[in-house]
Amino acid sequence: MSDSPTNPELPGSNIPGPEIPGPDVPAEELPGSQDFSEEFGGIPPEILDMDKLAPSAPDREPIVFFKNVSISFNDRPILKDVSFAVDRGQTLCILGRSGVGKSVALRMLMGFLRPDSGSVHVEGKDITRMSEEEMRAIRKRVTMVFQNGALFDSMTVRENVAFPLREHGGLAEDQIQQIVERLISMVGAEDVQDALPASLSTGRKRAVAIARALASQPEVVLYDEPTTMVDPIIARRLGDLIQRLKRQLGFTSIVVTHDMRFAQRLADKVLFLHLGRAHYYGPLAGFLSSTDPQIRQFLALDAYILPEK
Repeated sequence: MSDSPTNPELPGSNIPGPEIPGPDVPAEELPGSQDFSEEFGGIPPEILDMDKLAPSAPDREPIVFFKNVSISFNDRPILKDVSFAVDRGQTLCILGRSGVGKSVALRMLMGFLRPDSGSVHVEGKDITRMSEEEMRAIRKRVTMVFQNGALFDSMTVRENVAFPLREHGGLAEDQIQQIVERLISMVGAEDVQDALPASLSTGRKRAVAIARALASQPEVVLYDEPTTMVDPIIARRLGDLIQRLKRQLGFTSIVVTHDMRFAQRLADKVLFLHLGRAHYYGPLAGFLSSTDPQIRQFLALDAYILPEK
């Protein structure tokens, strides 16, 4: 993949790339995060001109672009005319209460669901009506870390992480093992590399799932509620890992979460869904300082701030 950082032994890489960082690299040693444009400045989405949101030049093309997307299940609207864009290297956090369609957006990006109207673009290509064969190529660039990890129960941690490399082909077994060891070390799972998923905690399963997702060397990583059912310490470690991937390897991330503390540490932009619509799309700071009643209520219920008496 020409636009994303590569590693020497990973498939598709013919030039030296950066070392995958170990799990204990201090935050202060990480390169500074990229400065991203604030071109929309938290303007309410209903007054955004989505034709202006679309890229006007190749070097400004968003890697992910939803335009006026709507979808319903059994005549029940889930998403209504939702638009947003994610630039290369950015982290977008999709926030909202349960059942507002946060995870549905991720499944449309993976091609598991198709919108009733509107379009979904990845690297400038409209994936809305792509065939399954065409979507397989997209899924090599866009991968998803599911809530349950989606690990193979009968495979050890090492075998799970090696699976995408063997599926891809073109690597000798010793090369595969070197990559697997590096990825397992990166997520701090060396002590469970020979264990089966059933013996792992929820947090460990998610860390291993991230390692397996990275084995396919994607450009975009989707995270579906990564902190659900894990304690605050594990949530912080997962957040540190996602930040490290962004800062050192340049990954683009879309994170579905209801956890504002987690989102505050990660987000460059926020998409807040309410009643199926994009109620807010813009910088994190604008979201936190908003006086909109729905946003204030969401923040209060999340216990990020205490409601005023």
